[in-house]
Formats: sequence, C-alpha cells, structure tokens
Amino acid sequence: MPQGIPHGDGVVNKCQKWITDHYSVPNPINGMIQLSGLSHTTFTRRFKHATGYRPIDYVQTLRVDKAKERLEIDGGAIDKIGRDVGYQDPASFRRIFKRRVGLTPSIYRRKFGQNRYQRLGL
Repeated sequence: MPQGIPHGDGVVNKCQKWITDHYSVPNPINGMIQLSGLSHTTFTRRFKHATGYRPIDYVQTLRVDKAKERLEIDGGAIDKIGRDVGYQDPASFRRIFKRRVGLTPSIYRRKFGQNRYQRLGL
C-alpha cells in the first residue's frame, strides 16, 4: 500500500482503511468521497495534503501493488488478475501497470514470479 506522509487527518485515515478493502470496486474514489462526507474538491485537496497522493494515484498504486503480489504467486490469466484488482479493461490494466512498474505484467511475472526458480534451476 502507498505509504505517503504520516498524518493525523481522521477523515482521510478512515478513507484509507476503507480503500484497502475496496480498491477493486468500480469508481472507488466516489466511495471514499461519500464516506468522507466532503465535496469532491475538498476531499481531493485534503487527501493529497495528508497522503502526498492524489486519490486516483493512491488507488492505482494500491491496485498495481496487489496485481504485482498476484503475478508473483499466481499463475492465473493476467486479464483476470487485472479484473480482480479493479480494471475492467485489460488494455488499461496493462498500460497503467507498465507506466507504474516499467514492465508489462507478463514480463514482470517472468522476472519475479515463482516459476522463475524453476527456470533458474533453484
């Protein structure tokens, strides 16, 4: 999960806890905004100030981190992993993953997945 800046904003803390369990829902930022009771603009400003992340960047970082975990241990289809972490469009998942990690999901799996040990004879 993104670390961000330690902060004492209780509303943002509540939203961060909520998003940890709900990162894969459609439009999770609206869920956080509703939970906060703040306007979109105020929520976005407070979230960025408290965490150092824009809400969309926080969600994408969380989703990509979860996808990386799955790619390292799970041999399932990459498109399914993308859907499971919240991306309905496989192309969007691959594009965002590559932008954030520097590797495509399939190359990431080859480099860091469990099967790499078999390829290396370990």
